[in-house]
Amino acid sequence: MINILSLVLLSNIIISAQTFEYLESIGKFSNASSFYITANGLIYISDFGKDEIIMIDTLGNNLKSFGGYGWDENSFDDPSDIFADPLTIYVSDKNNHSIKRFDKTLNYLSALYKRESDNSEEQFGYPVSCATSNQGDLYFIDSENKRIMKFDIFGNFISSFGGFDAGKYQLSDPIQLAINSLNNIFVIDETEIKVFDHYGNGISIIDTETKLKSIRILFDQLTACTDKDIYYANLKVLDPKLSRIVLSGFDCTEIVSAIMFNNKLYVLTKDTILIFNKI
Repeated sequence: MINILSLVLLSNIIISAQTFEYLESIGKFSNASSFYITANGLIYISDFGKDEIIMIDTLGNNLKSFGGYGWDENSFDDPSDIFADPLTIYVSDKNNHSIKRFDKTLNYLSALYKRESDNSEEQFGYPVSCATSNQGDLYFIDSENKRIMKFDIFGNFISSFGGFDAGKYQLSDPIQLAINSLNNIFVIDETEIKVFDHYGNGISIIDTETKLKSIRILFDQLTACTDKDIYYANLKVLDPKLSRIVLSGFDCTEIVSAIMFNNKLYVLTKDTILIFNKI
């Protein structure tokens, strides 16, 4: 098991770069905002340009797409983030103030909407990022109140954290989160990655000294991105360090996000996914 204290050692000092070589590109999107890859190799993309969700495989075959602008169960108004496990897909439907849940073939299951709840503690607005722990709990960023919300698998409110009472772990502009195998929550907050345990206690603050826009963790392989740069850390090791990734053979346009999967690097841009192999 990873020593939880090793998270503190994930420093803002970038060690020597790793180089990845361009292989191919897959998918075609209008204005992609987020993506995620499941263990069985399915890729789910949220397309802000068309308010759509797209499912492809790692060969680039288009398996399904649906959505469009609207308020009903199968439409979106700014699907800002997407998270997937092999059975369930979660979408942060930002301007509809909800987290929508679909099965693996993108059939609607339910929506979490608490904006008009009688319980003020569970009310949230403009959710911008979501993920589930391996215990089944749902975490997401309530951007209206600048905090993290935690609900159980049945949609019951558990807690919120990172708010004004969090001291040095108070969030000022959280934009995306990711969860590792220990159920620690990594949250991008301007130039910092703030790390919380599953109870909402602050563990570590990683100052990257650069404004990040995306963070993803798959099989404890962490990737974090700016518009132009990608950083990587293997959270399985005792002393994880961030390293910068150099992309060879392709001049990337603006990077949206990146995920390490099966020893390949998948880089999402606004209109496609670029695949790179480590040299």
